[in-house]
Amino acid sequence: MTYLPAVATFSAVTADPAPQAWADLAQLLGPGEFADMFGCTATPPPDWEPVFTLEGRQMIWARSSVSDHSGDGTGVVELGADDVSEMRELVAQTRPGPFWPRTRELGCYLGIRENGRLVAMAGERLRPPGWTEISAVCTAPEARGRGHAARVVTALVAGITARGERPFLHVAEKNTGAIALYERLGFQTRKHVTFRGFRTP
Repeated sequence: MTYLPAVATFSAVTADPAPQAWADLAQLLGPGEFADMFGCTATPPPDWEPVFTLEGRQMIWARSSVSDHSGDGTGVVELGADDVSEMRELVAQTRPGPFWPRTRELGCYLGIRENGRLVAMAGERLRPPGWTEISAVCTAPEARGRGHAARVVTALVAGITARGERPFLHVAEKNTGAIALYERLGFQTRKHVTFRGFRTP
């Protein structure tokens, strides 16, 4: 199971996959293609090339209401198809995680502009029933320390909870500043996870 390559590189197999499951996924992806296995604990066959391993955590929204982190600066705006090139430039600069040309189609993406330039954003990605993942939280280095991340995440939380869904997100364990921010905003750690990526034979 996987997404269209331009949307996401996440791939999945069952919890205890038979060799055929890996063969089917390799055929689906194609030779030499990347498979982001997210929190999958199953080990692929030896001819799958390891690309990365990253320790992280999954955090879930733990409050009954949304606090105001709107501040008094530039407003939060919804980002669309015309903003994709700028979104990808910001992702390339800040490296918050995977973001492909059509990733924004998975949900609502919000941003903050300063002097017309996109300097912060976050959006919705995975959508299991009753839940929505907040992803691609990033701020340009020169715009950090102004509360932009808090504002876009809070705006997304407000929209997600208004739909009757619960927000969650993933963060690298080494990103202690982001973890502290998410805890201040109302998230708590659900579990620790290992993100792994492989290349098909």
